[in-house]
Amino acid sequence: MNHSTRQTGRTVWVAARAMILLTALLGIVYTCAVTGAGQLLLPWQANGSIVSNASGDPVGSALIGQRFDDADGAPLPEYFQPRPSAAGNGYDGGASSGSNLGPENADLVSAIDDRLDAVSLLNGVPRSAVPADAVTASASGLDPHISPEYAAIQIDRVAEARGIASDAVAAAVREHTRGPALGYLGESTVNVLELNVALDDLED
Repeated sequence: MNHSTRQTGRTVWVAARAMILLTALLGIVYTCAVTGAGQLLLPWQANGSIVSNASGDPVGSALIGQRFDDADGAPLPEYFQPRPSAAGNGYDGGASSGSNLGPENADLVSAIDDRLDAVSLLNGVPRSAVPADAVTASASGLDPHISPEYAAIQIDRVAEARGIASDAVAAAVREHTRGPALGYLGESTVNVLELNVALDDLED
């Protein structure tokens, strides 16, 4: 075996050992460490931020919005409604996306106009009282939050449908309103799923 062959063999062996070591460290040790730290420090977040009802049954994730419609696709009046979604048929986690339509696109303008009428009619408010997030989808199509302004115009409708006082529903909205991250990043939001579950639990 000449010097060149021996040198090549040593290089291959060094490369193989480096690959085995790095695979063990980054593919196994690091993964186990991060997973373990997540389970230890933030188990709820690490396991998908699952929201459960008063009976302990999982009803969804706090990170992904969902529809609150009847079998015909009509919004259920006793539930707060989310913003529109362009992900698949609505809040499809396998088809996360926005509509990619520009603000002057005729189809988008028409859809927003139709949504304004629908939200106005459902909640018994003038079109001018309907906030932007009530008629526009988020970039991901999975946003679980609405603005406090959109929640506010739904309070009376939800209270009437559930047969409870508007003050009780308004209190639930305030309880589930979160301010901007770190006090200044973004806007205040209301998690629709958590709010609806809290109202269901309130009636049980």
